[in-house]
Amino acid sequence: MSRTLSPDRSVRRLGRDAAPTASDTSASRESEVGDGGAITVETSAACPVVGGEVSRLDRWLVRRLLEGLAGSAVSVVLWNGEEIAPSAAPPVAKLWIRDRGTLMKLMLQPCSQFGEAYSSRRVEVEGDLLELLTTVYRSMGQGRSPAGLTRRAIWKLGAWLQANTQAGSKRNIHHHYDIGNDFYKLWLDEQLLYTCAYFPTPTASLEEAQRVKMDLVARKVWLKPGEKVAEAGCGWGSLALHMARHFGVSVRAFNISHEQIVYARARAKAEGLDGRVEFVEDDYRNISGQYDAFVSVGMLEHVGQDHYQDLVRTIDGVLGPAGRGLIHSIGQNVAGWPLNPWIRRRIFPGAYPPGLREMVAMFEPWSFAVLDVENLRLHYAETLRHWLARFNAAEDRVVRMFDPLFLRTWRLYLAGSQAAFLSGSLQLFQLVFARRQSNAIPWTRACLEEALATAAG
Repeated sequence: MSRTLSPDRSVRRLGRDAAPTASDTSASRESEVGDGGAITVETSAACPVVGGEVSRLDRWLVRRLLEGLAGSAVSVVLWNGEEIAPSAAPPVAKLWIRDRGTLMKLMLQPCSQFGEAYSSRRVEVEGDLLELLTTVYRSMGQGRSPAGLTRRAIWKLGAWLQANTQAGSKRNIHHHYDIGNDFYKLWLDEQLLYTCAYFPTPTASLEEAQRVKMDLVARKVWLKPGEKVAEAGCGWGSLALHMARHFGVSVRAFNISHEQIVYARARAKAEGLDGRVEFVEDDYRNISGQYDAFVSVGMLEHVGQDHYQDLVRTIDGVLGPAGRGLIHSIGQNVAGWPLNPWIRRRIFPGAYPPGLREMVAMFEPWSFAVLDVENLRLHYAETLRHWLARFNAAEDRVVRMFDPLFLRTWRLYLAGSQAAFLSGSLQLFQLVFARRQSNAIPWTRACLEEALATAAG
């Protein structure tokens, strides 16, 4: 429903009578101490008043922009210091828009242009960036209507340009994962796990939660000593090494990120596990051999809808008669909606979060049965809370490694991801499957519950 905004309540001028304070016009940061340690809250600088006329059309555009947020408690401050708000209630945050050109871009393509404008400081956030994004995502998620033909055509074009063929996947993965191991060491846990952790208690550390997650994955596929495991998309190798060390299995782990594979091989050798864990720099479509279990944690997002059957065809070709497996993936409630276009452009080219029905449907043409599905959405929000806190604490080193634009791009990506999980815009699915005829599966979930109780205690 559109809201009529009366000038006396919705427009305030921050001019000579109400000039921005020093905290409004210079960067400031506040620290909180939460369950995961020091948390840096975004209170970034509001744009200084730069002058310039604001027209009636500008004000009308801002009101339309605010209406599109379904009445969210967010206000907009224009380049002359004039503030437009949806109500008299205090906003959760203010967006300072530096110029008319930025406003026009936000109106035409808000999902892609907000990230560009924030990263380049054409838009500033006064207040808590996470709270702002969570509020906006909750508003945008209400009453989502089917996409029109034009939007679907644009999505298909983008998917084609970033297609996850074997060559395309290599380019897409290189863009994100090969930017330097030292960068990821700044804010991931000590074992460099870049996927959702599992927090047995609210006060668990990130390191503990990632260990519990690896245990959970191994127990969900009921690993036994002496078995063989194939892993697709192994990151820096922590899960493969964990399964070999603690469950007595041998693992062949596949990945197309060169830097990650080099790191994983060096770690396996240093820890004396290179005889039981082999890290292969190759695409999941080229996995060969015979295995008792198949695991993939955080790779399905990079497979793409057009290649789901390639993945299951590979699984079908390598799993034995009693084979079982686990797929762990970011997902969404409504299948078919693409990832945010700014994220696809700047962070994860070629990525797509599947709907749960898409994940289940992957297995329908094959001889597999889905046995268990768990949603760890809030665990991923908590994981991202820790990552963002560590990232913000290391911001000076990030700038030295890259530049301020990179810093703001990745801060927005991490904060936006946390907001997406908090608001329910994104989900985290773990799906367990097995050969349909196999009865060699646990009778109850007691083994999982016992393991989690031990971790929590």
